[in-house]
Amino acid sequence: MAAFMMIACKIHDRDKFRAGYGQAVAPLVAQFGGEYLIVAPGAELLEGTLEGYASVAISKWPDKASAKKFWDSPEYAEVKKLREGIAEAEVLLVEAPA
Repeated sequence: MAAFMMIACKIHDRDKFRAGYGQAVAPLVAQFGGEYLIVAPGAELLEGTLEGYASVAISKWPDKASAKKFWDSPEYAEVKKLREGIAEAEVLLVEAPA
């Protein structure tokens, strides 16, 4: 059953983020079977505590195991380092109901 990874980011240096992490993560997501449904700045917080987390990415995966394989991979561990110090992220993974 399909799974969705939802990421809210607070980006401190958008140009550096896009040139490094943004360029490296997209092909890796595809390599592991995921696809981005949305990647966009400008999210508006209507409720909750994610003030300033205005960039959002939602990716779709064949299943939760595929998303976890990506997330736990050594390849992603290296790419993830590219956002250290320039972005903070909150990440959720959920399976679609049957």
